[in-house]
Amino acid sequence: MDPTQMTAVELVAAYGSRELSPVEATTAILDRIGTADGELRAYCLVDGDRALDQARASEARWLSDHPQGLLDGVPVSIKDIFLTDGWPTLRGSRSIDPDQPWTVDSPVAARLRADGMVFLGKTTTPELAWKAVTDSPLTGITRNPADPRLTAGGSSGGSAAAVAAGLGPCSVGTDGGGSVRIPASFCGIVGFKPTHGRIPLYPASPFGPLAHAGPMTRTVEDAALMMDILALPDPRDPTSLAPPQRTFRGEFNREVAGLPVAYSRDLGYADVDGEVAAVVDAVVRRIDEAGLPVTEADPGFTDPIEAFEVLWASGAATLLDTMAKTSPGTRDTVDPGLGRVWDQGERISAVEYLRARDVAAQAGITMGSFHEEHNVLLTPAVGIPAFEAGHEVPPGSGLARWPQWATFSFPFNLTQQPAISIPVGTTAAGLPVGLQIVGPRHSDDLVLAVARFVEWLLEQ
Repeated sequence: MDPTQMTAVELVAAYGSRELSPVEATTAILDRIGTADGELRAYCLVDGDRALDQARASEARWLSDHPQGLLDGVPVSIKDIFLTDGWPTLRGSRSIDPDQPWTVDSPVAARLRADGMVFLGKTTTPELAWKAVTDSPLTGITRNPADPRLTAGGSSGGSAAAVAAGLGPCSVGTDGGGSVRIPASFCGIVGFKPTHGRIPLYPASPFGPLAHAGPMTRTVEDAALMMDILALPDPRDPTSLAPPQRTFRGEFNREVAGLPVAYSRDLGYADVDGEVAAVVDAVVRRIDEAGLPVTEADPGFTDPIEAFEVLWASGAATLLDTMAKTSPGTRDTVDPGLGRVWDQGERISAVEYLRARDVAAQAGITMGSFHEEHNVLLTPAVGIPAFEAGHEVPPGSGLARWPQWATFSFPFNLTQQPAISIPVGTTAAGLPVGLQIVGPRHSDDLVLAVARFVEWLLEQ
């Protein structure tokens, strides 16, 4: 029984049967972090003393048969974007002063704490979570457990690398353009972006309507349990949704056979690596043969990259302008790539911003009509496998910016729909490939149920 390889559900079962204690599990995972994270750099902060204190408190609750929550005693990591009481939240930036009071829990941290989970530490992010790979002037390069020469993806790359490498069974990341799903695909784990507002955020993200938070786990069941912990409203987020009417753990394993689904290999405009396409095509054929009738169909919108970049750059510039007022050296210390986005954002007018919002709304309307016929949409999660670490785009690709290769993820931030990446195979070089499942807004439970169906199918 190796705690570093166990899922959250397996750990809870072992605690209940007295085969394993939260202290034993936490100790084993901290030891693994100590030996493996020097190369991966999944974590920017590890607090072993606090984790063991929380584990001992959880152990006492389990021994008295009064666990505090669904995942009491399960170790968890938190992306260094979420405010966490007692720990600095530096967001990968040298412009944020660590020497200040850190006494506020974000909604995510508060929910995990209330459930009794054990906080291992904070995971790495590119500066202010601005790109789809994880490196920053503050924390260096985060690497992929499948091949440390390669990127873990981003911006929740630290969380993905930690879960994939056995440095904790679950984490929580943010996703403004694919930042949960992209690293999940690159590292071979489950990454779920729920409907916008399903997991509340505080402080408000500068990326506004694009911003989501989501669980990153090894299994769909663990993601469902994490959603039951995280998906409750918070008064500090005026966009947070009402409590779900059903539990995700009660719905993720429901029968979905017979539901018609669509498959788009390229959304009608995206480039896809041949090996990635072959892996996803093969899985889609199996899905169709197993009882989910698949129709090949593109959603019907054109590439919204220009609108996305307007919204993204506007958000980045807004945040950086605010930071520069309290930290005048921000312009000199910021990641050079982020600095270029800052400059771009400052040139965008309010009219251009509102036009971009209209493009997003029209894409959402198109997807609403699409889902009248197709319950969910299947696509590759990312059109390429992981590439050399330390680069924003694959070297030699001729691409200039990360959204140009993140073509399958950011459209569904614009539309605010739930979308999940689950591992469905590997390339010839052993690099993970993810399948993306997209559902209508507010159909988070359906997306998880279809994901579990595919996961079950691949287990056979």
